Amino acid sequence: MTEETILANATLVLSNETVTGSIFIVGETIVGVDTGSTVPAGAVDCEGDYVSPGLVELHTDNLERHIQPRPKVDWPHAAAILAHDAELASTGITTVFDAMRIGSIPSGQRYKRYARDLSRELWQLREQDALKISHFLHLRAEVCSETLVDELDEFSAEDRVGLVSLMDHTPGQRQFRDMTQLEAYMKGKHSMNDDEFLQHVAQLKKLREHNGDRHEVETVKAARRFGAMLASHDDTTHEQVAVSAGHGIKLAEFPTTVEAARACHDHGIKVMMGAPNVIRGGSHSGNVAAQELAELGHLDILSSDYVPAALLLSATRLGEMWGDMARGLRAVTQTPAEVVGLGDRGELRSGARADVIRFRMREGAPALNGVWSRGRRVA
Repeated sequence: MTEETILANATLVLSNETVTGSIFIVGETIVGVDTGSTVPAGAVDCEGDYVSPGLVELHTDNLERHIQPRPKVDWPHAAAILAHDAELASTGITTVFDAMRIGSIPSGQRYKRYARDLSRELWQLREQDALKISHFLHLRAEVCSETLVDELDEFSAEDRVGLVSLMDHTPGQRQFRDMTQLEAYMKGKHSMNDDEFLQHVAQLKKLREHNGDRHEVETVKAARRFGAMLASHDDTTHEQVAVSAGHGIKLAEFPTTVEAARACHDHGIKVMMGAPNVIRGGSHSGNVAAQELAELGHLDILSSDYVPAALLLSATRLGEMWGDMARGLRAVTQTPAEVVGLGDRGELRSGARADVIRFRMREGAPALNGVWSRGRRVA
């Protein structure tokens, strides 16, 4: 028997407005949306709680955190994947693009190769219907590396690669223009001493000089082969954005300046910023604040980045700042779904996939009261 769910007397977060109403779910699909406060027989009375589309997460390092919870500590992959999946479901995320780095540096004993094997294990669990939410791959292609081309060749159009981002972490530019910020980050996260940090910087600069241009060309070609969306990362200048536009990029992850974000919009490129940036009031790398871009109208999408629970909280913060909760939630639902070509989700409308969340604001923070993925309650 097909399961039916009615969420009634809710504050529905539609594409451009919030209204009091009900949604009707049959099986995996939303089959109706009505306005009004009537509670039909057998319905769940949401008592005014927000009911929104499930959140769409395009860039999260959370799975990497689960497979290596501490430096040099490797966790069993199946257990890590299941824990990651359950954690995201508990925060309202119903579609995730799991970020996996490709491009290792064997000669430096850093950034080991792992994405191909991890993704196979992820898809095995998906085939067993063991996952609560929908997963796609986001391959973070690091041009400052030794093995990028070989690793790209390990993937094909059959691997659900939905997003490929061009990553260039050459010291002294993009995310870490300020070398003191890079030094603090590497010494804090990887416990480097002065000599190790200087060696790290020299190695990355050498790799960029020797491999960077070729790796960039091969990454663009691979994204086309996969049928994946191509994204830029940490664009800083309008010249860098022009190069991104030339590659056909439609999504800019974490531009570091107002100049870059403005140039992205001039080229029709959507701008994604980190949810932790919104909540903290600034970038941990000392770059432009997401709130500043939001105030200027240059922010389209949010990503939880390294804190899954930040996604819904940051969207409601933007909704409050803009005085438009529908606009705030659109940055984590409809807009990210559209930019990666997922037209079946991200909206409360008849015919859409039944990925839905219910939450209430408590002391300025959203408290989840239910999460449905494909019509099944998962949290």
